Amino acid sequence: MQLSESISRISVSPTAAVVMKADRLKACGVDLVDFGAGEPDFPTPENIKRAAFRALEKDFTKYTATGGIRELKAAIAERHARDFGSNYTAEECLVTVGGKQAIFEAVVATINAGDEVILPVPYWVSFLDIIHYAGGQAVLVRTREEENFALRAFEVEKHLTAKTRMIVVNSPNNPTGSVVGPEEMEKLLALAIRHDVLLLSDECYCHFLYDGRKPFSLGASKEREHLVITGSFSKTYAMTGWRVGFALGPQKLLSSMVKLQSHSTSNPTAFAQHGALEALRGPQDSVARMLAEYGRRRERIVEGLRAIPGVRSTKPEGAFYAYPNISAYLNKDGVTDATVLAEKLLEIAQVAVVPGPAFGTEDHVRISYAASLEQIDEGLRRMKDFLVKL
Repeated sequence: MQLSESISRISVSPTAAVVMKADRLKACGVDLVDFGAGEPDFPTPENIKRAAFRALEKDFTKYTATGGIRELKAAIAERHARDFGSNYTAEECLVTVGGKQAIFEAVVATINAGDEVILPVPYWVSFLDIIHYAGGQAVLVRTREEENFALRAFEVEKHLTAKTRMIVVNSPNNPTGSVVGPEEMEKLLALAIRHDVLLLSDECYCHFLYDGRKPFSLGASKEREHLVITGSFSKTYAMTGWRVGFALGPQKLLSSMVKLQSHSTSNPTAFAQHGALEALRGPQDSVARMLAEYGRRRERIVEGLRAIPGVRSTKPEGAFYAYPNISAYLNKDGVTDATVLAEKLLEIAQVAVVPGPAFGTEDHVRISYAASLEQIDEGLRRMKDFLVKL
């Protein structure tokens, strides 16, 4: 069987691979500490679940409009306006099967073979493969660990060429937790406008910011023709398995994305859309509770990582990931790289992490602290015991 060239350019998501390995071990009864999955460990709030139950009871189980029910699109625009001061309309909103689909469709609808896409490093794993699937060339802009992986507009500008068609920004960042501040984001949008390229702003973790930082969105800007925002219900409302996301952007782009969606998934799940509608229009206190708990976990994970001899860890400014530097333990006892270290950590210490090469760096692993404090403490203890023996 001959497979397509486009499918040969991509691989299975490394984070998904770690989750699958972890699930297999758990199924075998292994006492695993799972720092691999980028998934809230909180249940979906009851009011959201009840809304979906009511929709099922009313037989809301048929096809909907491909781009989502109008009421949900209007609610997304309203919530975004309330949270960030934007003024999108329902016509400038597309509901997707998870935030990942919104990103996929935006890239595929924009990029031709040979086009260049600016991608900051470290990057979320799927960005690179989606760009490659579309036939684009990822132009990597490296950030510096000593600067807390901060992205600078002037560094992005150095990499712009006549072939550049898109700039990707993910803030708060997965895997580092770094945040691009409002001023720097405005500079990036100005760059996109000046060079006539599209800025894709992934706001998946936009409500999880620490140390008094306020949520911010470029959607509040007046000039938005060169901007597409992608977002998700997965992290904000602990709805990962519901698979509901969205895009906000120019109607011309969204119309092309709907065209692609109409031939792939069709509409997002009907009753899940009603759960998402309640998430937006119902109480928001669950978001604040999750943020407060993530804040406590952040302190514990960073303190614990820095207590391991030779490990360096920046302090995440947002999201729920730590990205420690474990280079002091590479090239020891057969551990040739971070991928091997992650494999041995899973096999020997029963701790799941995602190796840094999945995100474009060689000396790190990603740790999700979407886990209880007890699990964090146990995982840190196992990691320390394993590493010091190297």
